[in-house]
Amino acid sequence: MAKKYCILGESLKHTMSPPIHERLFQLKNKVVDYEIVEVTPENLEKESANINAFCGYNVTIPHKIGIIKYLNRLDETAKRYGAVNCVDNKDGALTGYNTDVDGFLRSLKSAGGKLDGNTLLLGSGGVGRMMGIEACRHGSALTIAVLENMIPEAQKVKDDILIQAPKAEVEIVTFEEISGKYDLLINATPVGMYPKTNACVVSDEVIKNVDFVFDAIYNPKTTLLMKKADSFGIKNIGGMAMLVWQAVSAHEIWDGDSYTDEQIQLIIDEMQILVERDFK
Repeated sequence: MAKKYCILGESLKHTMSPPIHERLFQLKNKVVDYEIVEVTPENLEKESANINAFCGYNVTIPHKIGIIKYLNRLDETAKRYGAVNCVDNKDGALTGYNTDVDGFLRSLKSAGGKLDGNTLLLGSGGVGRMMGIEACRHGSALTIAVLENMIPEAQKVKDDILIQAPKAEVEIVTFEEISGKYDLLINATPVGMYPKTNACVVSDEVIKNVDFVFDAIYNPKTTLLMKKADSFGIKNIGGMAMLVWQAVSAHEIWDGDSYTDEQIQLIIDEMQILVERDFK
């Protein structure tokens, strides 16, 4: 009987999880069922027993926090962020993990990016909060750029960072106040995402003053920010690599599987083609 895994969310019409995980299973010659499970927050408690019968599952919006009460324990990464995106079921013991952290760190490293210099983070919600904390945990001097009305949210992120990394250097500015040179620019905003692909979150002058660009957006494959970075000879990477690497971490957790960098890059390329073909 095939093992069963799933992605848990509420509205999963455009989820990339099934094709990514199916390819990872195929590379190990495993025949499994990977399902899409859509559940509203109101029905999560009622459905939790059924969900927790899977061998493992991924978790996305809006259940990354709500699922925690139905688990037996949390990994250190899930504790750090109070959010779970991967659950492992070993003999009925359910453990929650946050593999978004792994996806970010491993995709950045694979592309040659570094977190120990001056980092400019654009946006401070959700994934941006995690990226900001990880940047400072790895030695970055961090500047968070946000819209003026989002400064209170950015201040909360700064407070969270200083709990995790008390000696961190963190500055908050508006987009208009960005100045100076940065080793790394991280775009954690949706600006430039399909269908509004002609938008760029910062000016050419800002882009010219960074050494590496990490854009968390994966549709389109190459955002306007990345295109501009290319034109200025600046190394850059998009969000699909992060998405695939966090899935790789799930397979390491579930089954102890391992993959070569070449295999991972092949899947990243395949998924980018799939997004451009099917999600337009």
